[in-house]
Amino acid sequence: MTSDKNLIAAELERSRARTALLTDAVDEDDLIRQHSPLMSPLVWDLAHVGSQEELWLVRDVGGREPLRPDIDHLYDAFKHARSDRPALPLLDPAQARKYLAQVRDKALDVLDQVRLDERPLVNGGFAFGMIVQHEQQHDETMLATHQLRTGAPVLSAPPPPPGNRRIRGEVLIPGGPFTMGTDTDPWALDNERPAHAVDVPAFLIDVAPVTNAAYAAFIDAGGYDDPRWWSPKGWAHRNAAGLTAPMHWFADGGAWHYRRFGRVDPIRSDEPVVHVSYFEAEAYAAWAGKRLPTEAEWEKAARWDPETGRSRRYPWGDDPPGPEHANLGQRHLSPAPVGAYPAGASPLGVHQLIGDVWEWTSSDWYGYPGFRVFPYAEYSEVFFGGDYKVLRGGSFGTDPAAVRGTFRNWDHPIRRQIFSGFRCVRELV
Repeated sequence: MTSDKNLIAAELERSRARTALLTDAVDEDDLIRQHSPLMSPLVWDLAHVGSQEELWLVRDVGGREPLRPDIDHLYDAFKHARSDRPALPLLDPAQARKYLAQVRDKALDVLDQVRLDERPLVNGGFAFGMIVQHEQQHDETMLATHQLRTGAPVLSAPPPPPGNRRIRGEVLIPGGPFTMGTDTDPWALDNERPAHAVDVPAFLIDVAPVTNAAYAAFIDAGGYDDPRWWSPKGWAHRNAAGLTAPMHWFADGGAWHYRRFGRVDPIRSDEPVVHVSYFEAEAYAAWAGKRLPTEAEWEKAARWDPETGRSRRYPWGDDPPGPEHANLGQRHLSPAPVGAYPAGASPLGVHQLIGDVWEWTSSDWYGYPGFRVFPYAEYSEVFFGGDYKVLRGGSFGTDPAAVRGTFRNWDHPIRRQIFSGFRCVRELV
């Protein structure tokens, strides 16, 4: 293998090691059980990552004979809703693990044989990078399933680094154009392309995500009971769902606590709030006299370098994330306190834009001007124009391979089982 192929193989194996950690941590009953109607059984996710790897790397890139064409329909996410998947004749855990091992052997053989410049699908290792990102995305989904699981803790990790209480307030982002999206990142997905200029008026953005303490003040001020702060759709959902606090929060002895991966602790005041829906984030912002950022505002704050005028790959520069830059990859099992990653700040001093919590933006989910489907419409295009809002930046459960300054996530505005938080912006007075 070339050095590039060695890197790709290492990323494939690193993703698989995380998948194994998440699925080996529980017994067979937990693997096949559906822990929430919002989520698939863990065993479905396990076999699904193998199915996608077989479809793209073994069959398409490698031109090899199918291993298990009989199960394609079972692991097609568009054919079966998550709530229906437990009733399917799924592979059992042992069969799923065997299938993944067989697929991986074939995929690595394909990687060894293929030329990485022979066609667009494999240029720069794109198809392999797409599969790495796909598996890591499902690993984050499985981590969210673990959060919804009841029972004794099965996952552990060291605590994140300490914060810095001096990191507070707002940062001015000057007005003017910047380059949004990318044409050069070899593993960027179709919805991140093409690069294009966007003129963004000046605005003020929170230097850090909204914290538990700030959000608790909104609750204590009656924010969940006052329709002034909620959009009509948000207020209707708040009433229908009976929302009173972020998901997994509960009051005990006059203080807020949360359940996290089987453990119960008091909320940490300086930690970014997590497990809030778009509607909750929108209401908080209105109460605070602010609003949620547009997607373009978020990306300009995260990537634009005022000294050079160029857009960086990450807030700190073009180098991949290290442990000093951001809370990523399930290295910790919670968001880090505000100010924990000074080395990851943007040139203008905005902190924790990558990692910790996915950040809701006010933007709807659409393609960029000049968008082109690649390599299949079902990844991005079929969701355009629906009831989706864009999230940015990744969470503590997002792997570095599956997030960058241009990476775009999307979900329904009612969702909060995901590791979602937010920060606010406002116009200049």
